[in-house]
Amino acid sequence: MKKVIFYISVIELMAIFLASCGGNNKPNPVYKPTPYKIDIPFGFPTKLNIPADNPMTEEGVKLGRYLFYDGRLSGRTDPDSMMSCSTCHIQKNSFEVGINNPRFPGGFPYGITGKPTPHVMLPMINLVWNSNGYLWNGFVSENNPNPNFRNIEDIVRMGVVSDHEMDGDTTRVKQLFQSLPGYPELFFKAFGNETVTFKNIERAIAQFVRTLISANSKFDKYIRGEVQLSQSELQGFVLFTTEQGADCFHCHGGYGNPLFTTNLFYNNGLDSIFTDPADRFGVTGDARDHGAYKAPTLRNIQLTGPYMRDGRFKTLEEVIDFYSSGLIQTPYVNPLMHHINNGGVQLTPQEKYDLISFLKSLRDDDFLTNPKFAKPEKFPDEK
Repeated sequence: MKKVIFYISVIELMAIFLASCGGNNKPNPVYKPTPYKIDIPFGFPTKLNIPADNPMTEEGVKLGRYLFYDGRLSGRTDPDSMMSCSTCHIQKNSFEVGINNPRFPGGFPYGITGKPTPHVMLPMINLVWNSNGYLWNGFVSENNPNPNFRNIEDIVRMGVVSDHEMDGDTTRVKQLFQSLPGYPELFFKAFGNETVTFKNIERAIAQFVRTLISANSKFDKYIRGEVQLSQSELQGFVLFTTEQGADCFHCHGGYGNPLFTTNLFYNNGLDSIFTDPADRFGVTGDARDHGAYKAPTLRNIQLTGPYMRDGRFKTLEEVIDFYSSGLIQTPYVNPLMHHINNGGVQLTPQEKYDLISFLKSLRDDDFLTNPKFAKPEKFPDEK
């Protein structure tokens, strides 16, 4: 009897072993994300704005890139109503619409509904170093008392649901991506769960956006000692970084600030009447912030027109003319506008030419063509 029992036990064990190894049974997937390391470029700040609950991973960035470019992010599948982040944030235009975009004439974007955005666009460049608030008025900020408006993750949600952008529904969006073959697996690899949540959609896209780093312009190569600037570019750099010259550096950086923005907000003497509810005053309630807006990065500035928050200037030449002789004095002009009493910095034609030559040296073609930032050849559900 004991031998019979022994034989039966052996057979049972073999059956269990064979069942676990053969047939259609698959091993349980393992969640083991790979940390994504941001290599800090020469001279750049070491402090990064990466939330503790959304650490950078290779898998998260990969998923985020798919989602950034997938027109179904609006929650729709009809080709006539699809819209993604990349619809407006176009790599060759420094992840901005661009002034020569046939879909958005003059560089003025609008959403699926046809409703225009409150302001023209800011480029997606080096946002991982911004801890002073996003958007033209800094509404999305770590200091916002509402936890739903504090970082890039929240801007993703805002873009999807806003009626002047994708005009989508978060439930419909996550259900759609749950149904698309390949995506649940990518969500598991990035976040440990095949169930698609909109929170993880936000996190993945934010991770990808944080990788969009521009640090290899001609000027960067000059700073690293790899190339020389032309005489005109050098003269423009001197003008840029001196108060007696063009006096740009207080708001836009230069030596010691390779971001070419302070990510702060200034009234730059553009207007005398302030009615825009989305200026910095609309966020802080501080009267000194009437007519104040973010100083945008000047990296790839050659490609990011139209200029100013309302796109009133089409060319860099128009911008330089304004700062040279078009400033408007009001009680709200920022004290750093040292030449306001003269109406501007009063540049000569040659100085204007040199300053623009320098600004064009901030163009980073490697950033504009980096395949890691480009649209994937195929989406996960495409064979």
